[in-house]
Amino acid sequence: MMEESTDMARVLLIDDDVELVELLTEYLEQDGFSVQVAHDGQQGLAAALSGRHDIVVLDVMMPRLNGVETLRRLRQESQLPVLMLTARGDDTDRILGLELGADDYVPKPCTPRELSARIRAILRRTKSAKSVTGDSSAPVHLVAGALEMWPERRVMHWAGQAVELTSTEFNLLEILLRNSGKTVSKNELSEKALGRPLARFDRNIDVHMSSLRHKLGTLPDGRSCIQTVHRQGYIVVKE
Repeated sequence: MMEESTDMARVLLIDDDVELVELLTEYLEQDGFSVQVAHDGQQGLAAALSGRHDIVVLDVMMPRLNGVETLRRLRQESQLPVLMLTARGDDTDRILGLELGADDYVPKPCTPRELSARIRAILRRTKSAKSVTGDSSAPVHLVAGALEMWPERRVMHWAGQAVELTSTEFNLLEILLRNSGKTVSKNELSEKALGRPLARFDRNIDVHMSSLRHKLGTLPDGRSCIQTVHRQGYIVVKE
């Protein structure tokens, strides 16, 4: 095991598969992470709420408290980034996890290398003091109608009221605001906010956008400020 340092990203791995956890823990520690393990949802939830971690890797199928319910309870108190581990091809759990506020998912079985890359992508976008676009000269205050955002502070307001967003939701909305009035493709959103190209039949971006719409208010005419452009992408309406 590597000696822990103050600059190590702290990963909480919640999964009841002991052999898989040992494999992933060994790889992640060799790759520079500090890893704590929990083998059931109740234990994992308590650890996640302790404030000692930078990201949670959460399996869906677990005893005592499954991953979906663990995520639901976590999101009631914390916006800690969460990467879900889901059964391959299980769209129901994956979509439900995203709707509840998961930042991304990895289907099982997954390689430790892929998991590490996904973790780094989320943390890079969560912790960076710069915008997700990487443009240090961009304005620090983004406005589109009732939407206001301060990227460096990771703060977003709707009509003067603060709105809690997950790290991925914030990144997606920032990209749209920086392109206010212009259509942004799903692939561009996926690459910039999730750190990976959009896969075929991937509904990840759509689910996050649905969550954003529920959290934000509506325009005077009742429409959402985030509009779908058929077969092209999404746009923030400048009104």
